[in-house]
Amino acid sequence: MGNMATESAASNRITSLLDAGSFVEIGGAVTARSTDFNMQEKETPADGVITGYGVIDGNLVYVYSQDASVLNGAVGEMHAKKIVNIYDMAMKMGAPVIGLVDCAGLRLQEATDALNAFGNLYFKQSMASGVIPQITAVFGTCGGGLAVVPALTDFTFMEESRARLFVNSPNALPGNSISRLDTSSAKYQSEEAGLVDAVGSEEEILANIRSLICILPGNNEDNVSYDECTDSLNRLCEGIENASEDTGIALSMISDDHVFFETKRDYAKDMVTGFIRLNGMTVGAVANRSRVYNEESEVTDQFDGSLSADGANKAAKFVNFCDAFNIPVLTLTNVTGFSASEYEEKNLAREAAKLTYAFANATVPKVNVVIGKAFGSAYVTMNSKSVGADMVYAWPAAEIGMMEANLAAKIMYAGADAAALREKAAEYKELQSSPLSAARRGYVDTIIEPAETRKYVIGAFEMLFTKREDRPAKKHGSV
Repeated sequence: MGNMATESAASNRITSLLDAGSFVEIGGAVTARSTDFNMQEKETPADGVITGYGVIDGNLVYVYSQDASVLNGAVGEMHAKKIVNIYDMAMKMGAPVIGLVDCAGLRLQEATDALNAFGNLYFKQSMASGVIPQITAVFGTCGGGLAVVPALTDFTFMEESRARLFVNSPNALPGNSISRLDTSSAKYQSEEAGLVDAVGSEEEILANIRSLICILPGNNEDNVSYDECTDSLNRLCEGIENASEDTGIALSMISDDHVFFETKRDYAKDMVTGFIRLNGMTVGAVANRSRVYNEESEVTDQFDGSLSADGANKAAKFVNFCDAFNIPVLTLTNVTGFSASEYEEKNLAREAAKLTYAFANATVPKVNVVIGKAFGSAYVTMNSKSVGADMVYAWPAAEIGMMEANLAAKIMYAGADAAALREKAAEYKELQSSPLSAARRGYVDTIIEPAETRKYVIGAFEMLFTKREDRPAKKHGSV
């Protein structure tokens, strides 16, 4: 166990995270090489970071955990090299890397050596992206250039009270102070910045990471992210139509044993992203959401049902991750159009383009269930048949088309009286925006009863299991 004998917070976190007795430390004897600024007089056991490997529920993982008791956990040359070494091993073995961050930033006494080693870490993270899952948990300070580290990984967690994540400290922002707006807090980074997937206590975060590791494949060629399914494949989801507004609830109803791991939980809540299991297989889920209910069935957030820039951004990143790791994607579509505000005008076209590209570019099995409204270009963006969905289902009450029937009638028959408008709206709804009219044109494959949603999507993904699809030969897209 080497330096682990001292039982620092860094080693305790590793012990709590991994299966009992499974951790093997690598590089425990490494210390700083620098002797500038009397560094030779300072003890740097393990150079401030514990690195090694172990297992989570039998799955191999590589871990680094920063030790804030050594020079405040500052990143020096050897510290960064140890983490890079862990990445090299993880890439060879095809296993995830988990970083437990608690660090004062770069070690000033080692200047360019530390910077160069830090740059090497960025490079390794970039090379590992899309090859092995990368997870970061922030327990203390993660500032300056170190803030780029979690942003280069796939999932980030933050301890709710002590963790701080920032490029510039809140007090360094012109006109701001930490008392006015703490931009480094877990609340800000999860709700406003959208960099953080979940916030909680140290125990909750470590439990979240264990759950996530058990859901994800070990690498991009691994086909074993399966669990035994003890739930009935034909189980009916009675009353699921009542969850069409809060699709987080609908997704857990569809999933095996109601397993649902939500990502970016506090950011852009009008869009739900996360992992479910269908017949034991991990599936990425993306869904529009207009209401959020808490456990007491009270409405805690409400949205207008439109596609927002932040929601599109969140979904696009998630779909890209799923495609990189060969995880099939399910969407529940219920969208009235594009969001309207100055902020949306500044960002929405670009972010909707990214989401459209993510769905169109993904070659994994893609299934869409239209559970409510599917209007205009926002519907096209949400994994429609036209941008590459393999199977599209619709509930009988769904509406699919350009816009709400009443609005369409008003535009087409401007000046007509109320009775005529009602009649034309009913006609438009039947001819242009009913799921049957979309099915007649082949844009919907099957109209299904809401209660049978689980049964149908499991069947679709089973059928799509051997899907192979090519894309034009190119280095990569530029959207």
